[in-house]
Amino acid sequence: MTGNPSRLIRRLAQAEAGADMRVPVAIVGGGACGLTAALMLADAGVACVVLERDALPGGSTALSSGFIPAPGTRTQRAHGVHDDSAKRFADDIQAKAHGRAAPALVEAYAACIGPALDALQQRHGLQWVLLDGFLYPGHSVRRMHALPQKTGASLMAALQSAVETAGIPVLTQALVDTLVLDAEDRVVGIDCLRPDGSRESLACDALLLACNGFGGNTQMVRALLPEMAEATFGGHIGNDGSAILWGESLGARLSDLGGYQGHGSWVTPQGALMSWAVMMEGGVQVNCEGRRFHDETQGYSEAAVHVLAQPSAIAWNVFDAPLLALARSFPDFREAEAAGALRCCESVATLADCIGCEPTVLQATLDAMRGSASPSDGRVFARGLDAPYFAVRVTGALFHTQGGLDTAPDLRVLRHDGAPFANLLAAGGAAGGVSGDAVWGYLSGNGLLSAVAGGYIAARTAAALIQSTKASP
Repeated sequence: MTGNPSRLIRRLAQAEAGADMRVPVAIVGGGACGLTAALMLADAGVACVVLERDALPGGSTALSSGFIPAPGTRTQRAHGVHDDSAKRFADDIQAKAHGRAAPALVEAYAACIGPALDALQQRHGLQWVLLDGFLYPGHSVRRMHALPQKTGASLMAALQSAVETAGIPVLTQALVDTLVLDAEDRVVGIDCLRPDGSRESLACDALLLACNGFGGNTQMVRALLPEMAEATFGGHIGNDGSAILWGESLGARLSDLGGYQGHGSWVTPQGALMSWAVMMEGGVQVNCEGRRFHDETQGYSEAAVHVLAQPSAIAWNVFDAPLLALARSFPDFREAEAAGALRCCESVATLADCIGCEPTVLQATLDAMRGSASPSDGRVFARGLDAPYFAVRVTGALFHTQGGLDTAPDLRVLRHDGAPFANLLAAGGAAGGVSGDAVWGYLSGNGLLSAVAGGYIAARTAAALIQSTKASP
């Protein structure tokens, strides 16, 4: 996409005018955020409709690894992790963001993500496993949850199945392009476009924007994230900045537009994601000269910037047989290997030939991993790599943005003066997250943290709004 999509605001004098149907809560976006919110609303006895632009719900979640960090869950305790807490998680989030994440939102998400995962497990059948054996960058304890399949696609399939079981309507191929407000700035409905060109209107008492970030909008990326202007976009094309465009038209405040999740391990040319667990457990990245160029353990998001700064924006993930076994435990890697991404090299000389670098330079890089002196970047290796060596060619990618509409901790959208809109909520990719305003602030899993915790909190807020409306004379 090279420009901004048409996202409009329509004003009505009377709330009921022109609507084809009415629902208490409308949710724009059928990813993890929107479907989690829908399930929580159903649990609260509040009817809703999910509107999804694609033929099947998926979005950024389906393209992710599907990993969600959470403290204090039933799953965590079942795996023997008893020393985690919402405060410890919040401290880890802020440490990664250098204290620049929104404090109230960090506290709210850290407190609610555990109950959200437990609710999805106990009431809707999502059976979590805890990723064991290694820590993701910035996490001080094992708290990364996933479904047994370890993919975002499986997470979306499970959420879709739960939504179907709960009887929640999901209108697919419904592109919402217009928000309808009354004279008092209350959302009273939405207009959407159907594939055949017809239009439909839906009236609602509360609206949740769970739609998207702006990573798929080239114009916005160039303006707001210039260091990612030439990066591969590994996210969903539906991330066109709709929420921000609506917000600007309404006078809503925006937050942390410089925050995003990059990834320094986008397999090229195959176009797949290689798990950063391999780097954390002893793998290294070298450039086309055979040299290491950053501390890989700082995080995969900022690694994208480091990789893109290398010659031809290319790096090589180098590892050995024990780390290959770890890599193969992730479906994304197995798919990349099946597509021909993995190179096996019996010696440093053949590895250098594969990379296209001088063997002596590469040998010095590998020898430094075994040295007693700390490398200049500060990383200390527990062991060196042993032949045979394995290598995967990667580049840096932009996955999803972390900035958006500014919200109160209850996920109501805020105006420029800090006052909330009465019944307009935003969560997930549509809202500012908890990664601060720079790439290095992204803590592993922050995207799905904001999606699932955000959907959980937004549902609670929307349910309270609906119940208060019913109670009013």
